[in-house]
Amino acid sequence: MYAQRIAIVGGGPAGALAATEFARSGRKVHLFDEKLAWEKPCGGGLTDKALARWPFLREAQVERNWVSECELISPSGRCAAFHLDRKIAIFSRLSLNRLILNRAREAGATLHRERVIRIDRISQHWSITTSNSSYIADFVVIATGARNSFRKQFSQPLGPENFMIAVGYYIPGTHHKVQVKFLNNLPGYLWIFPRANHFSVGICGRMNCGNTAELRRLLEDSLPEFGLSLEGARFYAHIIPSLTVEALRNTPFAGTNWAMIGDAAGFVDAITGEGLYYALRSAELLAEALRADAPEVYSGLVRSDFLPELEHAARIAHRFYAGEWMGAPVTERMIQLTEHSPKFRDLMRDLFAGSQGYSGLRERLYGSLPRIAAQALVSTLWNPLRREPATREAVNVGGAAAD
Repeated sequence: MYAQRIAIVGGGPAGALAATEFARSGRKVHLFDEKLAWEKPCGGGLTDKALARWPFLREAQVERNWVSECELISPSGRCAAFHLDRKIAIFSRLSLNRLILNRAREAGATLHRERVIRIDRISQHWSITTSNSSYIADFVVIATGARNSFRKQFSQPLGPENFMIAVGYYIPGTHHKVQVKFLNNLPGYLWIFPRANHFSVGICGRMNCGNTAELRRLLEDSLPEFGLSLEGARFYAHIIPSLTVEALRNTPFAGTNWAMIGDAAGFVDAITGEGLYYALRSAELLAEALRADAPEVYSGLVRSDFLPELEHAARIAHRFYAGEWMGAPVTERMIQLTEHSPKFRDLMRDLFAGSQGYSGLRERLYGSLPRIAAQALVSTLWNPLRREPATREAVNVGGAAAD
């Protein structure tokens, strides 16, 4: 059996799922993480696509919030609220990480709450040096997330154009509605993700277009319109990979006896910042390659599976946030059509469920455009679009108090 001893550096969802799969295939697995289960700054949402692929995420008896409503808000304040026919499961990352780490332990992986300081190649093996000890492995998996201190050693460094900054708060309270607001001149968005017993409220923008202080001010200025305050809140900040097309195509994420998975490899949607599905899927693909004793096919599996989707997102991200469509900013027109066209709302539901990818979006959209336009026109006759955009108060949606 090739790569009998496997070291995984990083205990997030990607590393933990990889540890589970490797251990089940008979490998001796050591997973290293200085925190193990911890509360990562992010929304924590898992789409129906992810829940269908990994049923244990749907079936596990762990803390989560099932969300069935969505509200989108444009820079002008126009609002579109709609029902999700396939619910999103929103986990705290503490609960999610603990769930997958426990499965890895039960599968036979050894978990080490230790910080990895060095990784050195010794002949055909690796020496893993931690704050407490040292270990030998045949294969190393880098699953350390966006702050990947080993990237220089295994691949190549990434510039600021390949990252987003996320800042936010954990705020007491909850309801069952995901809320997303787009802001003028922000290549990102503001989110309200209701977890089981608190909100993850955040904002993200490209690292080369702003800084943490600016994003924090924008977020805090927006909280009152959602009926939220900072009383009892806890602040967080994080970086999110958001690789350019060139970086996705040209940056190595695997080599001789090593591989990167999840955020460490930059497998994140450049438009939405969503990375959980790709973290889990990359771990699954690496496990598939190692089960076949052919780790060299991992890169090809990723490139044929989901990398085209990430490249597509990276290619259109700037146009999505800064471009125009049908004579208006893309986000304004998108929310306007969501509000007024049932056909377009169906498309948005599929995007949120994960069943509609970017690669087939253009064809579906333009194939449905006559009907979407007709529905929007009929709605316009009843509720003219040239008036001031409907406010959130006018349509009686949003805010914690509404639920």
